[in-house]
Amino acid sequence: MNNLKYILSIAGHDPSGGAGITSDIKTFDAHGLYGLSVCTAITVQNENDFKECSWVPVTSVLAQIEVLFEQYTIDIVKIGLVESWPAMLRIVNTLHAIHPKVKIVLDPILKASSGFDFHNGEGQNVLDEIWSKCYIVTPNYDEIKCLYPQMTIEETLEHMANYTNIYLKGGHRADKKGYDELYYSQIVMVNIPPFLSEVLEKHGSGCVLSSALASNLALDIGLEDAARNAKKYTEEYLNSHPSLLGLHKKIITE
Repeated sequence: MNNLKYILSIAGHDPSGGAGITSDIKTFDAHGLYGLSVCTAITVQNENDFKECSWVPVTSVLAQIEVLFEQYTIDIVKIGLVESWPAMLRIVNTLHAIHPKVKIVLDPILKASSGFDFHNGEGQNVLDEIWSKCYIVTPNYDEIKCLYPQMTIEETLEHMANYTNIYLKGGHRADKKGYDELYYSQIVMVNIPPFLSEVLEKHGSGCVLSSALASNLALDIGLEDAARNAKKYTEEYLNSHPSLLGLHKKIITE
């Protein structure tokens, strides 16, 4: 399988397949990539209800990462659900120790769509160090408000832009719902409006967006185009089925 292009998801397992590593793998496959996965948590959930979460020990997470990098060339890593910020720091530091040029796409999942809280705020003093190890971070409006509670959204964006690129997902914003914003190179801001006039809600849509963005980066597509492509892919996914679970359509390339 030496002709395959590999990409890694580090995230939780969702039995419904709508979010987490299963959703990421489906997205990777739709982009023609071979998805590898490291499990950080076993969740008990379906698309409607979240019941509980059992965390995989960080040492086991790191061991999974190390054995994959022994075998495969992995330049892009997408990270989703992780137990705590200190655990996240250990993971991103390990990735850079193994592959100093690795590009990390971090989706900072703080709460399940059903309302279950994953993070209690522990270790927020390490956030800046985490951002500095990531290529891009993809919070939604609810998440970015929680990262630095003492700051406004604008202040948070300005602060984070000193360390990393940011894709701010607009599905939860009160005004201009669905309008996303890309911040990169500290000084560039790009508005990414919706491609479709209406979209349906989906379980795990944030996972799909961040893994689609990671997929485009793995295909050597520039950041702005990668962001727009990921937005379009996600909207098509949202309208792929009337239920809260979506279908992944393979990308056709010339």
